[in-house]
Amino acid sequence: MTIEEIRLLLADDMSAVDRLIQARLRSDVALINQLSAYIINSGGKRLRPLQLLLSARACGYEGQAHLEMAAVVEFIHTATLLHDDVVDSSAKRRGQATANELWGNQASVLVGDFLYSRAFEMMVAVGSMPVMEIMARTTNTIAEGEVMQLLNVHEPDTTETSYLHVIYCKTATLFEAAAQLGGVLAEQPNQVNQALAEYGRQLGTAFQLVDDALDYTGDAGATGKNVGDDLAEGKPTMPLIHAMRHGSPSQAETIRRAIVQGGRRDIDAVLDAIETTGAIAYTRGLAEQAVDKAIASLTYLPESSYRNAMENLARFSVERDY
Repeated sequence: MTIEEIRLLLADDMSAVDRLIQARLRSDVALINQLSAYIINSGGKRLRPLQLLLSARACGYEGQAHLEMAAVVEFIHTATLLHDDVVDSSAKRRGQATANELWGNQASVLVGDFLYSRAFEMMVAVGSMPVMEIMARTTNTIAEGEVMQLLNVHEPDTTETSYLHVIYCKTATLFEAAAQLGGVLAEQPNQVNQALAEYGRQLGTAFQLVDDALDYTGDAGATGKNVGDDLAEGKPTMPLIHAMRHGSPSQAETIRRAIVQGGRRDIDAVLDAIETTGAIAYTRGLAEQAVDKAIASLTYLPESSYRNAMENLARFSVERDY
């Protein structure tokens, strides 16, 4: 089952979520309408809402709250992107100018705040305390992850363990919440909900690790990023951490200097170190291990086309090239 076939399976739900997103974006403030619509419609994969919808359907949910929560998850994700781009001084995302490049940092931060607050307004309407508890904890964890990543910028001594923790907080926790919410809405037992959380956590980890690998191997036309953008920002991601640990002393020193200084001055030497140490294969191997764990956690769900789609969505996270 391809990603397109997964989307087709949920075509009605996804269309309803898209309509809900457009409706909930509306504000009396014109700039909020312009900026939020720009970022929401800029070509994102919508994987988090897709994951929530699949989880709910795989658990037999037949209500409407999963649509509202899918939109909530997308709003929170979009808010983090707006704030990320300001923190990273990014000029491009997905091959397009970032919102902060077009409207400025102040507007981007404030519209990100609007999306966060609108998301919580929608959560209250769902009327579920367990849902509120999951999302409150999730947004707090994301904020912690953002701060931890900021502290790691230009820090060459970042360990694999600490970096994986950043991945969990900054990326995987929202995947975790999206998958778990499907079970919570369907009033599944705790064992099922925890298994769904594990699925989302592992899928999110795999997704970020593949992003790390694609930063050094991806096609700019497909990924919307230039090779070595993470290095240019001084971010010590998994390929660099592995290459420093397993490369020669001179290679390790070159990577350390590149992380501390940022920019692309040493990009050729860094790419050579990544290749000779097998850093990309190692990073993708970690992602594949995470996907195996994600798929294994789905044994608590009954066989269905939705469970099958969840397995294939996990595989897509490591097989993609964008």
